[in-house]
Amino acid sequence: MNRRQFLELSMIAARPGTILQSPEPAADSSGGLLTAGFAERDVTPRIGMEQPGGYGKAYLREFHDPCKVRAAVFDDGRKRVALVSVDALIVPRHVVLAARDGILSRCGIPPEAVMIGASHSHSSGPVGMVLPGEYDHASPVVQRLAYELSSMADPGYLELVQNEIVNAVCQADVARAPSLCSFGAGHEDKVAFNRRFRMRNGRTWTHPGQGNPDILEPAGPIDPTVGVLGCWDANGKLKGCLVNYACHATTSPDGISANWIYYLETTIRGVMGQGAVVVFLQGFSGDVTQVDNRSPHKYPTGDGYARFVGGSVGAEVVKVLLSATPGASVPVEARHQVLHLDRRTPGAARLKRCLELVQEDPKSVSVTEWIFAKEIVMLDAQLAKARQLEAEIQAIQVGPVLAVSTPGEMFCQLGLDLRAASPFKLTFPVELANGCVGYVPTEEALGPGGGGYETRLTSYSSIEPKGGGKMVEAGVALAKQFTPGRLPEPPKPEPFTPDATGIGSHPWSYGNVPPELS
Repeated sequence: MNRRQFLELSMIAARPGTILQSPEPAADSSGGLLTAGFAERDVTPRIGMEQPGGYGKAYLREFHDPCKVRAAVFDDGRKRVALVSVDALIVPRHVVLAARDGILSRCGIPPEAVMIGASHSHSSGPVGMVLPGEYDHASPVVQRLAYELSSMADPGYLELVQNEIVNAVCQADVARAPSLCSFGAGHEDKVAFNRRFRMRNGRTWTHPGQGNPDILEPAGPIDPTVGVLGCWDANGKLKGCLVNYACHATTSPDGISANWIYYLETTIRGVMGQGAVVVFLQGFSGDVTQVDNRSPHKYPTGDGYARFVGGSVGAEVVKVLLSATPGASVPVEARHQVLHLDRRTPGAARLKRCLELVQEDPKSVSVTEWIFAKEIVMLDAQLAKARQLEAEIQAIQVGPVLAVSTPGEMFCQLGLDLRAASPFKLTFPVELANGCVGYVPTEEALGPGGGGYETRLTSYSSIEPKGGGKMVEAGVALAKQFTPGRLPEPPKPEPFTPDATGIGSHPWSYGNVPPELS
């Protein structure tokens, strides 16, 4: 104990009737404690498996850090909810539905109360882009484009992910114990950047190039909010936390990796304890990455990028955890709604030209032109089966926090719109949850002055221009069905009561003295 600590303890102990003890949690002002449990499971892919995230084949060549499923379960005595994060590019809809069935069967949590989100790690296992059997109905030409020349999910790996989602939730459910929760939001605006820019030619480009003199301004915002829910045991130890932040997981350190989320976890655990489980819920970041197109400096390496983003966001999480007050965190609630949204379709002339292009050698034409011709042909085959996309909108409440999820790579502005309209001060917009419908631009981005990579028509991304707005409207409507729980507050100090001399009974006797010159 140093001198300052001794003097401060002396000051406290000098007060009549004082008992030295740990700081008290907030008074239970919202009806009681909940039980909460956390768990994580390993879903690290094997070296040699396909690496998803592109429009062609790529393979995982080495190992950097493990990929995980992380789960949190909350129970207020009336209802249980589960929030799950997967270190994966996406979690296909059929995997979500099957995992929910397994969770319901094994531990009784209903499907509408289970949110399963992907971190969107581009350095994780083969969960997409093409799913096994997806094009079995199509022509041999299309099957070759899909199965042999496109990024392909591995059926065995999908089964592993599905099983470990179930195991993680059920393990977290068994681990439930009375808990206090803390809630808050930090601010991190130095590691994420909108990647779309308005250009002098009147269009919008994605990643127009570092130092490009034709850049006018970013075409969209970032969301610097770092949402945090911490869960503490009876001894004041952090059991786990939920973290919500909006930035693509494309830092891609060399090899298999959870991406920058790995360094988010190591930063939090380095301060709060190695046992803490970090459930990361990706924010609306369809147009937001770590790349600063206007930086005057060379970009960091992949691992340097990952450390910078993960460490910076993790440090902000730690600040929130250390400053927020743990307390009761009820109620727990869940709602969901399934939308059916129209898809954009290619014109007949364009489809005809694309069918001709894909039968040529890619080296004989522009590689970009050939890739997106392939995508149009594959999209046409998808449209033969379904001309609408299924999009589940879900809201899960834990006390004063509401997580609202959608199944697409949502443009950041949509998340800001959702938060602004929500009755919850702590609203976590969560993308790529419970399935994937591809990029979801704003309506403006698909308009006359829009454009950019995310607005291209592909087998992955074809949602109608109003789709993003419809999903936000549905999320806001769900949010308005909930009543926010009360935010825990620190205990109030004893009132200051001056004594008869007017000097007061509380001043520190070591400190309430005049200066001494001799």
